[in-house]
Amino acid sequence: MSYCLNPRCPKPENPQDIKFCLSCGSKLLLKERYRAVKPIGQGGFGRTFLAVDEDKPSKPRCVIKQFYPQAQGTNTVQKAVELFNQEAVRLEDLGKHPQIPELLAYFTHEDRQYLVQEFIDGANLAQVLAQRGVFNEAQIRQLLNDLLSVLQFCHSRQVIHRDIKPENIILRNSDKKLVLVDFGAAKSATSTALNQTGTSIGSPEYVAPEQIRGRASFTSDIYSLGATCINLLTGRSPFDSYEINHDTWVWQQYLKTPFSQELSQIINKMLESIPMRRYQTIEEVLQDLNQHSPVVATPELSSTSPPIIVNKTSSQIDLELEEMKTQFLVGGKNQQNKIPPQNSTPQSHNNRKSDVIDDELEQLKAKYLGNNNSEGQ
Repeated sequence: MSYCLNPRCPKPENPQDIKFCLSCGSKLLLKERYRAVKPIGQGGFGRTFLAVDEDKPSKPRCVIKQFYPQAQGTNTVQKAVELFNQEAVRLEDLGKHPQIPELLAYFTHEDRQYLVQEFIDGANLAQVLAQRGVFNEAQIRQLLNDLLSVLQFCHSRQVIHRDIKPENIILRNSDKKLVLVDFGAAKSATSTALNQTGTSIGSPEYVAPEQIRGRASFTSDIYSLGATCINLLTGRSPFDSYEINHDTWVWQQYLKTPFSQELSQIINKMLESIPMRRYQTIEEVLQDLNQHSPVVATPELSSTSPPIIVNKTSSQIDLELEEMKTQFLVGGKNQQNKIPPQNSTPQSHNNRKSDVIDDELEQLKAKYLGNNNSEGQ
């Protein structure tokens, strides 16, 4: 099917291979290559369509965003134009990250602005929650480690997303990675911008208090990610997990699976209402998150598990090497049936063998400790 992009078209659905709408006569191919197939979303500033790129032999799917503000008023429309242009600029830079959609095109067609971006095949986390039920601790750990690295990339380029919520996080089917989408509300975090009061943008349930007042910062994204976590853990709106009278989060009361005190404290620190009490950087969150427990991937969020690196103390290594030595000398299966050389007694043979093993185990210990030291730098 071809879908007409004229907002006033009375019958926008058309056959697949035609170039002009049968109802209103509008061109169906943007830039002679992008064909809208069906609408997939609509907001205050525009509409979104699933599309195909007919300029390529495989006709890959993509997403068309059409600027079509619903609100009235000169200032509102001007702000909408600014945000739409801004999204294209952000995507052109941030789309280099494998977990952020790539910008494919940005242009004006019949006096309307359009951007075309990579299509992410998968369900957003609001849909995953509805289909599979609430998340457990292992899934939340995996989610945080996956998304925090994406946010780290955005923040390193001085961009605040400002609209992190389950609907804007897609679980990609091909590799089970989480993809952060919808940068229409993203803001540059230059020193000048951070000192100015801006427009309050974002979904109220997930927005940090300072962002509501138009003073979003890097920590605002951390807050929104924390609110996203408690929604996925409880299946409830973050609004319903906050006790206004006591100014405290009570989301733990609604958990359906066991949850560690350690991760509870991390999420609560992400959700501090006063920005200075919150984590100030993504690095701080990652450090606390992985301080005690290695990252363990779960089948629901990742197709492959990352390697687990365990750092051991010198005394632990000594004990394990001593056990290995004992197995080699008396307990190993390959040692039981061996015959000592003719010119030596069994005792002298064992002494020499012990010396050789000692040397080899010491070399192994030195190599292991050396690798651990180099990884920690």
